[in-house]
Amino acid sequence: MSCVHDPVPPVPLLAPPPGRPRRPGRARGLRRLGPAVLVLVAVAGCAPGTGDRAGSAGSTSASSTAPTAPPAAVHAGAPSPGGTGTGGSAGGTVAPPAKITIASVGISSPLMRLGLNADGTVEVPPADQGMTAGWYSGGPAPGAVGPAVIIGHNDTRYGRAVFHDLRKIAKGADITVTDDRGRAEHFTVTGTRSVSKKSFPTQQVYGATSDRALRLITCDGSFDADGHPVNNLIVYATLDR
Repeated sequence: MSCVHDPVPPVPLLAPPPGRPRRPGRARGLRRLGPAVLVLVAVAGCAPGTGDRAGSAGSTSASSTAPTAPPAAVHAGAPSPGGTGTGGSAGGTVAPPAKITIASVGISSPLMRLGLNADGTVEVPPADQGMTAGWYSGGPAPGAVGPAVIIGHNDTRYGRAVFHDLRKIAKGADITVTDDRGRAEHFTVTGTRSVSKKSFPTQQVYGATSDRALRLITCDGSFDADGHPVNNLIVYATLDR
């Protein structure tokens, strides 16, 4: 299942989290996502949410790796611009994530930081870095209270991407996220869902929660007439206690 598509029409993949002021994204060179119709996302051109824009010819953008900006309530206790959050498993500051590993489906990737584009849409990893997933740094860091979101491509014009096999993940699987201090946190998958990019469940992905939650987003499903994946795959997980 690739997410390769043409650069012409906007693709409903990632969009700005609802209720959040729009500002330029922090990561350089990331593809812009079109108007929302995005987190765990999908990416060979797939990322969380909706409203992603297609990049250069033949490139792909992350799908449901992020819809419109998350509700403002989600950001209470969210990480600072420096990427740290509060309320980690040890009760202290949660460091930014540096790596994700899902041994059961053979996924291992460093994590880049993703922010918002100038138009308020969520950034996704560049197509030429398809084997690297990204953490949406406008939300909680994995291990903090709230929904942390990681977005990755399924496939890109360069071939197989980091979340190509995410669709094989099973309920109960372990997702390990290691922060930039070397501390590993383990999350257990509680469920998966393939949803139309036109009706991305923004509240369920970004909505406030007392859990230390993780959402992974990527592209999924069949292709439309323009060669764009019509769905996003969302993986839901919670921190092991």
